[in-house]
Amino acid sequence: MYHDVLTKIKNAQAAGKKAIKVPYSAMDANVLEVLLKKGYISRLERKGKGYKRILAVGINDTEHGSIRGLKFLSKSSRRLYVGYKELHPVRQGYGLAVLSTSKGILAGDEARKSKIGGEILFQIW
Repeated sequence: MYHDVLTKIKNAQAAGKKAIKVPYSAMDANVLEVLLKKGYISRLERKGKGYKRILAVGINDTEHGSIRGLKFLSKSSRRLYVGYKELHPVRQGYGLAVLSTSKGILAGDEARKSKIGGEILFQIW
């Protein structure tokens, strides 16, 4: 799931790596697309066919795009749902909340603009 992918990205960034490869899943691809749009990763490529599919993720080495922290809010043992009115800026606007909604995986600001709530997956800053 996305827990493992995000932790791998954060650790690779701390180790100074330029890119990582992770096994493909649709959920991971959707979460990484949101992070790509918001500038937390530099590139995202789908490679391979069938059961050998992987995601190649480019790590940002700029200060603005670096990942300083992660907080997983919704877990398999406890799901956390929020309405669009309860979505607040993360770290005074310097962070990002990612939600699973009926319209797909969205960033917190996009979900608030669309007036859609859902399961809050994690916060990243």
